[in-house]
Amino acid sequence: MAFFMPPADYQLVALANGAPTLYSARYGEKLHPGLGPAAEADLLYVRQLQICRRLLAAAGEFVIWDVGLGAAANALAVLRATRELPGRLRLLSFDDTSEPLAFAQTHAAELGYLAGYEEQVARLLADRQVTFANGNMHVTWQFCLGDFPAWIEQRAASPNGLESSPHAVFFDAFSPAKNPAMWTLPVLANLFRSLPPGRPCALTTYTRSTLVRAALLLAGFYVGTGQASGRKEETTIAANCRDLVAGPLDARWLLRAARSDSAEPLREPVYTRSPIRPETLAQLRQHPQFAAK
Repeated sequence: MAFFMPPADYQLVALANGAPTLYSARYGEKLHPGLGPAAEADLLYVRQLQICRRLLAAAGEFVIWDVGLGAAANALAVLRATRELPGRLRLLSFDDTSEPLAFAQTHAAELGYLAGYEEQVARLLADRQVTFANGNMHVTWQFCLGDFPAWIEQRAASPNGLESSPHAVFFDAFSPAKNPAMWTLPVLANLFRSLPPGRPCALTTYTRSTLVRAALLLAGFYVGTGQASGRKEETTIAANCRDLVAGPLDARWLLRAARSDSAEPLREPVYTRSPIRPETLAQLRQHPQFAAK
């Protein structure tokens, strides 16, 4: 008897600039499609959040939540950028599958960006945690395998103070159209509630979606325009304090959101496109980011 073997989800593909990356057949999307894994991770997540400067200024352990581990490009960009700095780094990587990282491990030579960290990646896959000296930096890297929306709901209900609370969040899930469960207002609100007011935290994501920005604002974040990447003219940065958002959205953005045909935040894990509701717009106008100065 012949058994049907489903095709592997992940494939190795080349972007227009020649950079190799992974393609997910399940989601129909490429990982880091703008510039490629190494360049995009460094630009959007490490440099944009000023990780090196903020790590040096932090007292004690610097914590990053890497939401959407994928093939670990963002995590490895942080390790590479901080290896000559003194200090302690805790990296919590979240994903509901280890498949893309395992695939990247078997294609490390073609991808390139895993070079020098093959042993740590292997241990992370095997043990879900690895502690090591990364040059001058002491690193603890944990792989939280499971359902992030459920995890963050529980975390928001029972916050643990500053313990393992992030200074930075890399939010790099598949797009709202393909993975809506990760982009709902409840998920982002739970994420905001998990951030202690005493610890400034900045979040960045590759999307400039109006509905995502509206959800971040309603969740409590200050939100601004982020660095361009490849064909994306803007990305998004958010924070629990105004000072970490250099280019905050202004009243002109509110006017555009009011005219958009896709601005109402997702409240359920189902992707929909709809104009913003009058009551949602009214809530946004009350956000301190848009208060008259």
